[in-house]
Amino acid sequence: MTERFVRKQADWQLTEDVDDFLARAGDFLRSRPALHNTPLTDIEKLRTGGPDAHGGEAAVFGRLESAGEVRAVLYRTPRGRLSLTPLSAEQAGTLAAHLAGLGPSPCDVIADHDTATAFAEAWQRHTGAASVPFWRTHLYRLGTLTPPQPRAEGRGRVTGEKDHEQVVRWCREFCVDVRENVSMDAIDAGSWADTRFADKHFTFWETPEGVPVSMAGSTSMVGGMVRVDPVYTPAHLRGRGYAGAVTVEVSRAALAAGATDVVLYADPANPTSNALYQRIGYVHIADFAGYKFSYGASEAKR
Repeated sequence: MTERFVRKQADWQLTEDVDDFLARAGDFLRSRPALHNTPLTDIEKLRTGGPDAHGGEAAVFGRLESAGEVRAVLYRTPRGRLSLTPLSAEQAGTLAAHLAGLGPSPCDVIADHDTATAFAEAWQRHTGAASVPFWRTHLYRLGTLTPPQPRAEGRGRVTGEKDHEQVVRWCREFCVDVRENVSMDAIDAGSWADTRFADKHFTFWETPEGVPVSMAGSTSMVGGMVRVDPVYTPAHLRGRGYAGAVTVEVSRAALAAGATDVVLYADPANPTSNALYQRIGYVHIADFAGYKFSYGASEAKR
C-alpha cells in the first residue's frame, strides 16, 4: 500500500486497503442498501478481484467521519471512476479541493444527481477540467410486487451455459439501445469476463414453445440488496408484456432469496419503461448522474 493515499484529509480517511475500509464503513453502506446499491456491488467486485479491480492504478477507498460516525464514502476504481455517496454542496467542494492535490485524477464521477453535479462543478474550479454529463437515471426500489394483468404467455427460465451466446448478444444490443458508452467490440464471448455483465445472473422469458423473447439480469445479493440489470426485449417483440413478466420473475426470485431491497435504474428518457416499473411495484427514490472529465495538456492526469 502506498503512503500517498493513506492520509487524513480533513475528516476524510483514504486507504487502498479494502478490507480495512469495509470493516469501518461497511455498516454505513448497508444502512441504506437501496441508495448505496452501486457502491455495494462495485466494492464487492473490487474486493473479490472482479473486472473493475483491474487497471492502471490501485483502487482507493475513503470515508468521511464526523463525531466518530461514518457520514459518506468514496471509492475510485483502477479504471479511474470516482463514485460518491450523497454529500452537501459544501462537502463536495471541500472534497474536490483535497483530491485535486493528490492524484491521479478521476476520469469521471457518478453519484446522486446533486452530489455529482456539485463535485463536477467544484472539480472544474480546482483543476480546470471540463465536465460533460454522460449518464442520467432514475433509481427505483421495489415496494409491493404487483404482477401485470393479463400475464404474458410463457414462463421464466434461469439461463444456462447453452444460452451464453444469446445472453452476450442481447447485452450488446441492450447497450446500443440505451446508448451506453461502451465499444461493441468489448462485449463478445472472448471479452465477456471483463464486462460489467459477466457477474450477473440472467433469466429468459420464454413463449409456451420455449423461444426466449426477453431477458433480465440481476446482481448477487450484497447487504440484503439485489439490483435488476439489464432488462432487454428485442424491438420486434416489444409491447407484448414480456419485459414486465421477466422483471417480475427476477424480482420475485430476489425476494424469495431473502433480499430486503430490490432496485433498478431506468432511463428518464424512456417513459415506457418507467411506467412499467411503477405498475409492477417499483417506487422512484432518487436521481443519479455521471460526468466525464476532459483534461487539457496543463491538467494532464497526475
